[in-house]
This record gives sequence, C-alpha cells and structure tokens, in this order.
Amino acid sequence: MQYLKLTLSPTHRAIHPVDRFVEGHRSVTREELLHVDARADGTTVLLYRLLGDRESFETALSQRASVRDYDVVEVEEEGFHAFVQADSPEEGSALLDIAHENALIIDTPLEFTDDGLKATLVGTHGNLREALGLLPDALDFTVENAGPYVPGGEDLLSPLTDRQLEVFETAVEEGYYDVPRRATHKDIAESLDCAPSTVDEHLRKAESRVVSGLVQ
Repeated sequence: MQYLKLTLSPTHRAIHPVDRFVEGHRSVTREELLHVDARADGTTVLLYRLLGDRESFETALSQRASVRDYDVVEVEEEGFHAFVQADSPEEGSALLDIAHENALIIDTPLEFTDDGLKATLVGTHGNLREALGLLPDALDFTVENAGPYVPGGEDLLSPLTDRQLEVFETAVEEGYYDVPRRATHKDIAESLDCAPSTVDEHLRKAESRVVSGLVQ
C-alpha cells in the first residue's frame, strides 16, 4: 500500500464549493478538514477545524441556501469544529470523485496552507498513478511526497503544520532541547527572522501535538 501527498488549489474545486464560502469568511481561518465524504442522498458532509469568531460564522452558515444541516461546537484546545452538510455540486468534487473511482482512501486530516490544500491519498501504486492522470485541468496540483503508507501517520511530526515543523526543527538544531539548554526563543527567532512570541506559540503547539501522539 502506497501514499501520495498532494497540494491542491483552488481548494473549493478539490473538495466542495462551500469551501469558497468558508475561505472567504473574514472572521475565521481554516486550519484542517477533519472529514469529507459524498453521501448517497446527494449531499456532501464536511467537518472543519476553524479559528476565529464562531458566532459570526454560524450566523453566516445558517443563511447559505445550499447548506442542508450544520453544527458548530467549541473545542477545548483552540478554535471550533464546524459540521456542514451541503448539496453536492453537479460538477462533482475532484478529490472525492478521483478517490471513489480509483478505490483510494483520503487520509485525514487535510491541512489548509497558503499554497492550497495538502491531501494524502492511499491505495495501490497503479491506482494512485492512474488517479494522478485524471486530475482536472482546472485544478493545480503539486506532488509533495510519495512512498509506502504507514497507518497512523508518517511519523510523530506528521500532525505539525509546515511552520510548526520549521520552528520545531530549528529549535532542535539550535540546542533548545539540549541539557543544559543552549538556545532561547530569541535565538530561534533570530534564525527564523520572526518574533520570540511567534516561536513560543509555534513550539507550544508543536510540543502539544508530539506529546499527544506519544501517549495515544
């Protein structure tokens, strides 16, 4: 069993037109798509993890004609989860269609980045290769990585965003985790040309995700 990691853009063509609405809502930021699937009743269900103004987003969501059902729930760590059930588009969803037609698994969560949606497809080498050739011209894509698939994630660092991983790896290289400690947040910030507070925020999130992966 193999995996293929892609970056897809624009995201609403990859998953569902409702994502254009979510992306364009100024009061929230998309972090991850925890689940997405097309149902036999002609609807698509999506589960987002979002940051921002929950109440404003929920009000706007309730006014969308294509949305059949929804639920918005705060989560303990940060942000909130948004469940959306919306009418499936007539033109289909590129990522879902390709996965269904080629017997592929969409490994979740899917991550939203500045470059697009990072998605991992899992299946046989032949099916993955065929699926790659079926991506529509209207969808830009970049192959990020490929190889044997290990259930449960590529490694403990796989849940980290690109920026969290960059800060975490720099901290290791600078000696932040050495005993005794050889670097501070300020040292790491100078290497990355950012503020020490930014380093602190990314390291706390990265450490939380790595430790959670160790004890699961």
